[in-house]
Amino acid sequence: MRLVGKGACALCVWMAGIASAQEEDLEGRIAVELNAVQTVEQACTLTFLITNGLGAAIDKAVYETVLFDTTGQVNRLTLFDFGTLPPARPRVRQFAVPDMACDRLGRILFNGAQTCDGSDLAEGVCGTALVPSSRTEIEVIG
Repeated sequence: MRLVGKGACALCVWMAGIASAQEEDLEGRIAVELNAVQTVEQACTLTFLITNGLGAAIDKAVYETVLFDTTGQVNRLTLFDFGTLPPARPRVRQFAVPDMACDRLGRILFNGAQTCDGSDLAEGVCGTALVPSSRTEIEVIG
């Protein structure tokens, strides 16, 4: 479908409004979304979409995470290194969890920020500003 004339401008205004609202929603937050999961051989590959809405670059973000199986039992504690996170620019990061099928993973808990480096970051902000979510059946909390 091709939009022309007034309809195209109306669509542009509507899309700009949505983009602006999403940016405002992230202001002062770090949004981390479990976007997809896939079992590959003997590992569960977790794909995250993470956006830094703090207004300052994060040079290194590492989160301690707890993985729970579908019965609610802790399977393991691990570190997810999200690396460098520029402000207001989404990044995709993948982590392979060995010896676990994705259908056995029930919940992920972001237990805290193990590393949060950046020149203009308030102390503890990587933990307090984290907003976890999931597009999968696996619950993500923090």
